[in-house]
Amino acid sequence: MAVKKETKKKTKEQSTLIIVESPAKAKTIEKYLGPGYTVKASMGHLIDLPRSRMAINIDNGFEPEYITVRGRASILKDLQKDAKKASEVLLASDNDREGEAIAWHLRNSLSAKTHAAIKRIVFNEITPSAIKEAVMNPSDIDESKVNAQKARRVLDRLVGYNLSPLLWKKVKNGLSAGRVQSVALRLLCEREKAVEEFVPEEYWSLEAEFKKGKTSFTAELVQYKGKKPELPSEKSVQDIISEIQKADCEVADIKTSDRVLKPKPPFTTSKLQQAAANKLGFTSRKTMQVAQQLYEGVNIGSSRVGLITYMRTDSVRISDVAIEDVRTWLQKNYPAELPAEAIHYSVGKKAQDAHEAIRPTYTEYTPEYVKEYLTRDQLRLYTLIWEAFVSSQMNNAKSRTTSVDIKAGDALFRISASKIVEKGFYSVTKLLTSKENTSVRLPSLSVGEKPEVCGFQPAQHFTQGPARYTDASIVKTLEEKGIGRPSTYAPIISVLLDRYYVTRNNRQLVPTALGRIINDILVDSFPEVINENFTAEVEHNLDQVEENNVRWAEMMDRFYKPFHNRVEEVMTTLESYKGTMDEPTDKVCELCGKPMIKKLGRFGYFLACSGFPECRNTRSVPLAKCPREGCTGEIVARKNKNRGKEFYGCTNYPECDFISHFKPVNAQCPKCGYFLVEKYDKKNGTYKSCINPDCDYLHTAEDELPPAASQESDED
Repeated sequence: MAVKKETKKKTKEQSTLIIVESPAKAKTIEKYLGPGYTVKASMGHLIDLPRSRMAINIDNGFEPEYITVRGRASILKDLQKDAKKASEVLLASDNDREGEAIAWHLRNSLSAKTHAAIKRIVFNEITPSAIKEAVMNPSDIDESKVNAQKARRVLDRLVGYNLSPLLWKKVKNGLSAGRVQSVALRLLCEREKAVEEFVPEEYWSLEAEFKKGKTSFTAELVQYKGKKPELPSEKSVQDIISEIQKADCEVADIKTSDRVLKPKPPFTTSKLQQAAANKLGFTSRKTMQVAQQLYEGVNIGSSRVGLITYMRTDSVRISDVAIEDVRTWLQKNYPAELPAEAIHYSVGKKAQDAHEAIRPTYTEYTPEYVKEYLTRDQLRLYTLIWEAFVSSQMNNAKSRTTSVDIKAGDALFRISASKIVEKGFYSVTKLLTSKENTSVRLPSLSVGEKPEVCGFQPAQHFTQGPARYTDASIVKTLEEKGIGRPSTYAPIISVLLDRYYVTRNNRQLVPTALGRIINDILVDSFPEVINENFTAEVEHNLDQVEENNVRWAEMMDRFYKPFHNRVEEVMTTLESYKGTMDEPTDKVCELCGKPMIKKLGRFGYFLACSGFPECRNTRSVPLAKCPREGCTGEIVARKNKNRGKEFYGCTNYPECDFISHFKPVNAQCPKCGYFLVEKYDKKNGTYKSCINPDCDYLHTAEDELPPAASQESDED
């Protein structure tokens, strides 16, 4: 790639130290700059608040008491040594609030150890031209952005370190609460309540099967006696069938309409996480991990390339250089789909617009070109990003819908079919559109024609209640409500899962009993804080701090005193929930003979001896009897030591080596007596099948399943 500006030539005596956040990024950048430059990684924050105490000086303007992060002192010491040898230090942490704070702490820690000038550089992509441009144009640290990060950090510490001890005292040790995570938990719990309270209502639909020549097709009843049909019961459907089954059928109308389909903007962080969840089944955490790898650099043949721009952004803005690059590629490969002018997308009012949209750094690096160098997950995510960006600068597509109305007595049936008549941007969107509905095929019909009626197909349905949140839908909701920022969407979900406030069940996020208790306590006691309006207002105030319109300490002062007084009041008045989730069992401790109790820990339920603390025996909750013939063991959840993945094995291991990667459910196979496991696939969704490989039983909604007598019930 051509580079317009060259970096300054270094003499043997001169050297520049560049400090980034990750080793992978350091490796890529060092290859670009060559001799005279040393690139080292800080591994994220080196200076931060201690974990063991609040460390906020309330009486001195809420000043934080920073320390060197435990285990990071050697990294800081090495960076100080490197800085002492350098003639110039460039701080290249990420271009956001957290990155600015990292740079600020590094500058303060290094300035006492070196006489070299310490400057800040930022870039949106890791390419030779972007890195060299940044090195040629260093700047000072943005103190307002640092203050915004400090305000966010202090506010979260004030909330967390006041609410968490309350939960320790009233519920159990080891729990946590937070300004953003607790609001997200509230959204999940409210949705779960709506799911449970929903009462489905029966309704019916009616289709008629027609035939013309050798072609059969099905049309749906859309009108009856000039009105939309109301079909609350099977009788109402049969009444209509009995009236029209002998009536002559005739094509009453044929309509054709065209629809213009516009390309969507390139991805923001939120939209990338949603697309990756819907199209690839990725969790938000996995999406960000893979995107980080693509951003920091991948070996493409003999060179190392950062394949995408920075992946934490709320903007759809594209640089002029990137637009020129993609239009040049389109002119060469899809000239008929290249618009006369570049397409510019408007940035939302809530967007900070600190970074461009997520896009490939070089359009010519197509998914096909790079596929041999990427892992399967890297390629799939990169394909989504590449297709979204390239298609965003292409012509509109056009679809044509044909609807045929067939009259049968007082009933009107309709069949519609759509097809793409102008491909436009669909020319490059293969993975992005892989799940679009396939078009219905229509026979050639004309008005007045009388197709043959082959029969009627009534179908029973029930109204669907609100769906539980998935990674994609909760991220969308958080973004729409202004809760959190692009960098926090994935960590919010992760912390709720890690705390066992929420479990993930076939992509759905389901609050646990513990999560619902925590939510009830926090929402009832702190409704002004644990709500989306407060969280969105905080984000707005942080933006004002970053723009230097609000002093961060004044923001803290307005919040803290009434909040702290309320915490102290609740601490004395709230009833205790300790022990309310413990359940007696018929299991006996094998060490002391006392009964075992089912208790809730940080990672879910487990069995503990009732003789605690004299006896500290614990074990996993059994899920089913071992299916191996003659084995008296039980199936429990285990984790792979190396990869941390959960699997299910027998308690008699190593004598019994039975393993299942599917979770047993509290039901017994009605065909062979083995236990059932829960599975999921894209075609069938969630279903249950027998663990016995010689049994072909599949569970359907109509089956009555006998409970597995040996299993413990588990409300979560």
